Amino acid sequence: MESGSRIRAIPAGPDAVLPQAGSGCIGVLMLDTRFPRWPGDIGHPASFGVPVRHVVVPGAWPASVVTSAGELRRSGLLAAFVEAARALAEQGVQAITTSCGFLVLFQPELQAAVPVPVATSSLLQLPALLERDRRVGVLTISADRLGEEHLMAAGVPRERLPDIAVQGVDPHGAFARGILGNQLWLDRNQACAEVVSAAVALREREPGLRALVLECTNMPPHAGAIRSATGLQVLSLLDEPRLRPAAGSHLRG
Repeated sequence: MESGSRIRAIPAGPDAVLPQAGSGCIGVLMLDTRFPRWPGDIGHPASFGVPVRHVVVPGAWPASVVTSAGELRRSGLLAAFVEAARALAEQGVQAITTSCGFLVLFQPELQAAVPVPVATSSLLQLPALLERDRRVGVLTISADRLGEEHLMAAGVPRERLPDIAVQGVDPHGAFARGILGNQLWLDRNQACAEVVSAAVALREREPGLRALVLECTNMPPHAGAIRSATGLQVLSLLDEPRLRPAAGSHLRG
């Protein structure tokens, strides 16, 4: 299955990770994808260090979710995500998250639909960071498509929107094309290099930054490389407080 850093994605059914949900189990609402997922990626079974149940939302292709707020709401995908979230809650998961930060737009509806904590996006950590820092960075798969509505849906006050420094990866690079194009193959070394390059570019134009939030759930496998290259605090869904009751001490503080 693996040759160097280049691996082939192998789709897994919703029960491939966890036959029976139970105490400490996290549910993940997955986009309909086939690209590779490495440890740290929200779609990798070992990323949280606790049992995880993945449920794929059919038709939720990356390009149909990583889009403007208006386009995502017009996509008709909300009902499918709500249905999948309710199914996870009925199966006994203790918290629910998603495999795309752009789904922060669905945070209110998904949380209202289930009795367990929901964290749709790492962007939900921005308000707390803004209480501490004057400016906070966001690394995203698409700076063109991540707009003010996504940030405000995460709880960023309108008056603090200018204090969010957004940086996207190269839209023509292997990482963006592999993820948004839902490609079967993706070179891990090249993907890491492009994500780190984007983080370094953000650090250079925002020398006062202390923290960087990874919007894209496919970026955490490269978090260590980003920290080494920038010296920044790097946060992702693996650091989301809403998921800690389920994951206990396994998630980093």
